[in-house]
Amino acid sequence: MKYSVKVQLILLLAVAMSTLVANGQTKGIINNKESKFVKLKSINIGDCQWTEGFWADKFKVAEEVMVPHMGTLLTGDVGHALNNFKIAAGLKDGKHKGMHWHDGDFYKWMEASMYIYAQNKDKKILDEIDGYIDIIGKAQLENGYLQTAITLNNRKPFSEIRFHEMYNSGHLYISACIHHRITGDDKFLNIAIKHANNLYKTFQPQPKELSRFGFNQVQIMGLVELYRTTKDNRYLELAEIFINMRGKSKVVDDPSVRVKMMGDMTQERVPIRKETEAVGHAVLALYFYAGAADVAAETGEQALIDALDRLWENVTDKKMYVTGAVGQTHHGSSSRVDMVHEAFINEYMMPNSTAYNETCANLCNAMFSYRMLSLKGESKHADIVEKVLFNSGLSGISIEGKDYFYANPLRVNLNTRKQKKDRTETEVRQPYISCFCCPPNLVRTIAKTSGWAYSLAPNGIAVNLYGGNVLNTNLLDGSKISLEQETKYPWEGKVKITLKKAKRSAFEILLRIPSWADGTQIFVNSEKINTSVVPGEFASVSRKWKKGDVITIDMPMEVKYVQGHPRIEEVRNQVAVQRGPVVYCVETADLPEDTKILDVYLPSTSELNAVYKPDFLGGLTTIDADVLLRKDKSSKMYRSVDKPTWEKVSTQFVPYYAWSNRGKSEMSVWVPIIWE
Repeated sequence: MKYSVKVQLILLLAVAMSTLVANGQTKGIINNKESKFVKLKSINIGDCQWTEGFWADKFKVAEEVMVPHMGTLLTGDVGHALNNFKIAAGLKDGKHKGMHWHDGDFYKWMEASMYIYAQNKDKKILDEIDGYIDIIGKAQLENGYLQTAITLNNRKPFSEIRFHEMYNSGHLYISACIHHRITGDDKFLNIAIKHANNLYKTFQPQPKELSRFGFNQVQIMGLVELYRTTKDNRYLELAEIFINMRGKSKVVDDPSVRVKMMGDMTQERVPIRKETEAVGHAVLALYFYAGAADVAAETGEQALIDALDRLWENVTDKKMYVTGAVGQTHHGSSSRVDMVHEAFINEYMMPNSTAYNETCANLCNAMFSYRMLSLKGESKHADIVEKVLFNSGLSGISIEGKDYFYANPLRVNLNTRKQKKDRTETEVRQPYISCFCCPPNLVRTIAKTSGWAYSLAPNGIAVNLYGGNVLNTNLLDGSKISLEQETKYPWEGKVKITLKKAKRSAFEILLRIPSWADGTQIFVNSEKINTSVVPGEFASVSRKWKKGDVITIDMPMEVKYVQGHPRIEEVRNQVAVQRGPVVYCVETADLPEDTKILDVYLPSTSELNAVYKPDFLGGLTTIDADVLLRKDKSSKMYRSVDKPTWEKVSTQFVPYYAWSNRGKSEMSVWVPIIWE
């Protein structure tokens, strides 16, 4: 088989990178090589590289547009982030600008840049990041404390949880660990270590006045990664202290905590080991759960793992949208009647037009699920990662890669949408959002997705995500494995995996069978294999492999109607359209002028045709169908029941992630169905 020059170069680069690591994977996005209580372990950053197809295209946009463009925002006078560090370092005059958590946004962008560097080895990226590290180091106080919003405003450190010091700390630690794993350089890591030592000194004694601190708890994940990187047990100890602090103190008046940040809002009514449902701010909750999963991977504590199982099931079975989005409301109340914001609310309460679904929350859903995949080794967790990536994650950025959504509703009616004044709920994607947490979170996720594509099993490899790629890595016994994946997924369901190098003794290849992929067949060298193929589980193929062996996975790609649980009142008598992992929506850009999205109905007998359109919105598959438009309209809140007047029109359903790329329009994922 002949390969393009691009693929040949990628193969050579990946082989070269693989030989640098003789045994085991210590340079993963999550460095869980020595984590005793995980079933699947990370591959090294750079061991897998996208070569062609969907994710290769997205990575290219990230490399050429998303990351560089975002850099111009954050290092210039629009985003202020670098300016804040320069002022704190004494290199520039001025005042702090931006949100309290803006330091963390900059760290996330730096992390994204390093994932790009890990693939293309562009020294300009490394030189740029190294310059920023120097500035950050100069901004750090002698005792290790570092947060520009505090120091530039002469505030006392750790005086109020709303200043997001834990969030900024966590993203500092993670970004520094990633930089160290990719470059081997300690400069950024030493800043993080100095900072974490100050955090340990402050919080390890557990002073009463800091007993409720935490809020946006990225620091837990960050501390565990620092522990994995440095082997300093203090960081794991502190991570567990932060977990144990939630729900330990009574929710009472506290000068460090504002009223709207109390109770279920910050997951402090019930200790996590006793909690039965996901509550409060969705980002805060899922960062907390992801951090707890990292701690459980190191300690193996069964009570914590059991709690995480309950919470994952509660999120995905009772509080998650069909797109993988979470955080049903902007403002509401929990089942315990606490005020909540950007939050989970009651089970099966799933509004569409007012759905908040912050991009960060959706991505956190994938982050938590990826950690549960490692911890439990169960395919269902990877299903959620994929669902988010193809739907509610990518919807947060334009096809071009320069504009952003913060909130991701499942229905947009411009008559109601335009009344909202909040900066985070907009009718179209914005070139800059003052609350800039979501854009760099999404860009770093796109940049690192190849690191999630495979995991290392006890004696083999697990295929978590499908897409054209090459993998060159080492199994856990140190033996080398090399394979190539060829596919047009998610637009087609056939995946071809060719073994390029493998050890002589038998080992296992675990193939994720998506929960939607009923009827999937697996072939090895064109012969159908006799193994259990169950949607929502891994199919295990264990044998003595040899160079040139070909695995073919054939997943049916029928267009399907999806209906909601009967308790979801907002979608009764409505359906969503899904094909493979991709959820679709209807957009008024594809309907007659002046059509309102609430007038669109779908006949059950409508023929749904999948059509790949290479020149449309970056290349994607639409679902062509006939819909009915209701012509008898009334402005009354209630009206008598009359036989409707219909107009049949031909239209197309587009992937949800691709909506709002053609100007202002209305949109809906759920469409009322007329059963015929």
